[in-house]
Amino acid sequence: MNRRKAIKNAALGLGAISMSRSLAATQNADQLSGLGQTNHSACVWCYNGIPLEELADRGKDLGLKSIELTTVDQWPILQKRGLTCAMGTLKEFSIEDGWNDPTNHEKLQTAYRRAIRDAADHGIPNMIVMSGNRRRLTDLEGMINCANGLRPMVKLAEEMGVTLQMELLNSKVDHADYMCDRTEWGVALAEMIGSDRFKLLYDIYHMQIMEGDVIATIRKYADYIGHYHTGGVPGRNEINDSQELNYPAIIRAIHETGFEGYVAQEFIPTYEDKLKALEEGLNICSV
Repeated sequence: MNRRKAIKNAALGLGAISMSRSLAATQNADQLSGLGQTNHSACVWCYNGIPLEELADRGKDLGLKSIELTTVDQWPILQKRGLTCAMGTLKEFSIEDGWNDPTNHEKLQTAYRRAIRDAADHGIPNMIVMSGNRRRLTDLEGMINCANGLRPMVKLAEEMGVTLQMELLNSKVDHADYMCDRTEWGVALAEMIGSDRFKLLYDIYHMQIMEGDVIATIRKYADYIGHYHTGGVPGRNEINDSQELNYPAIIRAIHETGFEGYVAQEFIPTYEDKLKALEEGLNICSV
């Protein structure tokens, strides 16, 4: 009887331990789930050929909250379907002719005064800006020119509750001569402007090409980053295991910084069904 009782007690003890471990695992999973509430967006240009209405309807079913790099005339289409535009743009948009050239300032400021007000009227949180190409400017000259041109726009953005975000692009493969091609340069510009309404759009694809060390960079400069874009390296295609970046680890690192903004898919689908590729990317980034 003593032996039977001892076995029974041991079994009960093992059961309690198992239940405790199960509960701990559940709580840990809940914590991870809390980290994994990615706000999903997608860049409209990657899905050319799919009408915006269809992309919005089907994308929402896949988990999208936003379709971005859209313009003011497109925002009502999204909002009618319960979506937003996490990163707005404007029809006068140019990568090459940006804020680092003072001869562009008057034209850009006119366009962005209207665009910032349009964004505020539609509840659009962010508008994209570009440094422009170097064209023999030094880093410091270009930075000062950007700051001088952008300061009045950032002041208006502060008043309107909109954030201007400068995208980091690679100048090695896709955008030769682009100035804002390194995180540290963008951070120095943000310091020079000195406003929470000016942030960096950290494009993971582009910065892997220029700098590598993506996770460490994200952790170091998290306070300066307001938005993320994805893309597989090399080739800027799907973000699955056909390329070199570990996107689940990158997304976990982003969440661990306390980031609450949007992560946007900006890869060029190679699948015949582009929305199947989008669904795969969203699943990969849902960690």
